[in-house]
Amino acid sequence: MTVQRPQGRSLDESQTLLTKWLATKLPDATDLTVANLSNPSATGFSSDTLLFDLAWKEQGVARSEGLVVRTEPRGATVFPEYEIAKQYRVMDILRPAGIPLPRMFWLEEDESILGAPFFVMGRVDGRIPTDSPPYHSGGWVTEISPDERTSIWWSGLEAMAAIHKLDVGALGLDFVDTPVEGRTPLERQLAYYRDFLSWALNGKSHPTCEPALEWLVENQPTDEPVGLCWGDARIGNMIFDQGKCVAVLDWEMVTLGNPEQDLAWYLFLDRHHSEGINTPRLEGFPSHEETVARYEALTGRTVRHLHYYEIFAAFRFGVIMIRVAEQLIGAGIFPADSDFATNNTVTPFLTRLLAE
Repeated sequence: MTVQRPQGRSLDESQTLLTKWLATKLPDATDLTVANLSNPSATGFSSDTLLFDLAWKEQGVARSEGLVVRTEPRGATVFPEYEIAKQYRVMDILRPAGIPLPRMFWLEEDESILGAPFFVMGRVDGRIPTDSPPYHSGGWVTEISPDERTSIWWSGLEAMAAIHKLDVGALGLDFVDTPVEGRTPLERQLAYYRDFLSWALNGKSHPTCEPALEWLVENQPTDEPVGLCWGDARIGNMIFDQGKCVAVLDWEMVTLGNPEQDLAWYLFLDRHHSEGINTPRLEGFPSHEETVARYEALTGRTVRHLHYYEIFAAFRFGVIMIRVAEQLIGAGIFPADSDFATNNTVTPFLTRLLAE
């Protein structure tokens, strides 16, 4: 589904503003031009993305770069807050640490330029498994060989495991911890999502998410490892080239916690894109059990609380879907009396997981 640009600005206007701003970032450039500006239809609801080609001359030498602008969303946002500067800092730290990421160019926190803070990063060639349609039911992933699907799955898992093996303290990543009160990272996350759910519901009730939150609070694991959690860990947030992950994208949910929560999200979103929409899983994708075993081998850790974190994944996705429902209603895609916030592809899944 396409992002509706919150600034309501045309591409021509954005092109003019970007050209002027980029000239300040490349003061030695001449003949600077911004071309092929587009707002890709593959992006989701949580951010505003622009793609463009930048060309200029420097000391008479012609140069060019494919670039991406990620702008902090405005209007009916998915998340209660959206820290574009935090995402930039995380990606800028992780790329030199060996995580496949785009090159980070500039962070701009002055809202007067494009109407909201934004950052600019390099464009990475490759393809992203689609969410619309979910990649098990349509899109390019259905057209490739089972062997390439296997490579995609394992390469994505390897990139995620590499994130989990990083030394948070040595890299100075403690700033990503959930900024609310709580004794443990998980307790802080649950407090954050309690507030998120309350904000999303706006005085209403939810027959699935509220009981799930109670269960999660009552059944918190203890004595867990703490590491960097990507947050939105799934192959739909990765760029692949010939079966290899060449970039890990979308860090708006980054936090500290037990990295098992990323593994659970990775598995749950794949189940949602197949089982959750009554679609057979494509041949070539490794099984749940094979994935857990491979993850344990890659990280050297034993997975102990996967069921808990699968419920946590379904709960978080359910909360997000409440806000997606508001956006769909606001865009006129769904009627005002739609029950999509409480009756969607996630809620029955969450009910089943709780019953298990």
